[in-house]
Amino acid sequence: MLNLQDEFHTSLRGLAEEVRDFYERYPYPRPIESLDKYRRLWKDSHRHRADYHLFWPAKTYREDQSILIAGCGTSQAAKHALRWPEAQVTGIDFSATSVRSTEKLKEKYKLNNLQVHQLPIEQVDDLGMSFDQIVCTGVLHHLPDPDAGLKALRDVLKPDGVMHLMVYAPYGRIGIYMLQEFARRVGVQANDKHIRELVVALKALPPGHPLEDLLRKAPDFQHEAALADALLHPQDRAYSVTQLFEFIEKAGLAFSRWVKQAPYNPHCGIMANLPQAPQIAQLSQVEQYAAVELFRGTMLRHSAILTRDDNPGGSQPVSFTSKAWTSYVPVRMSDTICVQERLPPGAAGVLINRTHTYTDLFMPIDSTEKSFFDAIDGGCTIGDIVKKINQNTTKKLSLDRVRGFFERLWLYDQVVFELKRKTDNDTDFSVVE
Repeated sequence: MLNLQDEFHTSLRGLAEEVRDFYERYPYPRPIESLDKYRRLWKDSHRHRADYHLFWPAKTYREDQSILIAGCGTSQAAKHALRWPEAQVTGIDFSATSVRSTEKLKEKYKLNNLQVHQLPIEQVDDLGMSFDQIVCTGVLHHLPDPDAGLKALRDVLKPDGVMHLMVYAPYGRIGIYMLQEFARRVGVQANDKHIRELVVALKALPPGHPLEDLLRKAPDFQHEAALADALLHPQDRAYSVTQLFEFIEKAGLAFSRWVKQAPYNPHCGIMANLPQAPQIAQLSQVEQYAAVELFRGTMLRHSAILTRDDNPGGSQPVSFTSKAWTSYVPVRMSDTICVQERLPPGAAGVLINRTHTYTDLFMPIDSTEKSFFDAIDGGCTIGDIVKKINQNTTKKLSLDRVRGFFERLWLYDQVVFELKRKTDNDTDFSVVE
């Protein structure tokens, strides 16, 4: 006779098999045959440097890292192998369909730096490998035991490695969860006939339904695999900010930063001008993030960069509290643009990261700040940039103004930094104190 623990593990195995069968029938993302557009995008060397220092600000740029794509789906591991040809990329997925799709891309693009294994995340230790970087996006929230999955990944992350984790967020997905419950109640199944009928039903959603706006912005929902993944998945949970931090800590990991941090920062965009801004500023960092999540209300997912909790370098080396910041090398994010038309009064430009989905996350800059931004070349330190600007102008920014400007660039996801150790030979730049 099974005891309660045996029944629990039997239930988890049954759910895992159900999820595996689901992805065999409806692989997601949909298999693709061409990575040509992706390859052209990543020919940009600046994009490579920005991506590297997003994860490793304190390390010298290199391309030969070991990367694990955990739950690689149909193409994610192949994309990373194409993006980083000098890296050793390993993809794992429990779906045979996904593995076959990845193998086809590997063969087509001669990705000799890619290895793919049909393997559940919980058994990743079977590889006998450890990794500089682990990418696990859109996967753990579908596992029967997400805690076990994240702990397994932590165990194969090198002590100074980094992890890119993405999980669903609850509030922006409320319409999805309403339709999931609708489908369960009326007996909609994950088969072709019921999915086609569900597409018809979604077109009849009444105005104002919480899912209506998402359907309009995500045309991918019209595809069977995407619709099934969103509304008919047998296992799906979401994490609020506070739940995510508990999840991370329980696994022996530490939060480094959000992949896109401006949407969470109370000093960015509309959040900075709320009457409650002073009260929010008194909260702990996690509680600030949680408050912003609640106020924004439409976050669909959380994407975070994590380290092991025993990482010898600490979790977040970027800091503007000491003069070390003058030796930082700013590197522009590839999706940043400077708009110079229809500007607000006093602005010489407006910086926008085109990957932001919130329209309030723009950064007006005046003419002096624009000269600093224009001088960012990915090689000069902040101190070098200020010296260069000061040689050509009599108007000097105060130390606090310079520090504040580069910190805002960072918080608004306009730049990342390569941290170079400040030495005794470095000379401080001249500013108005």
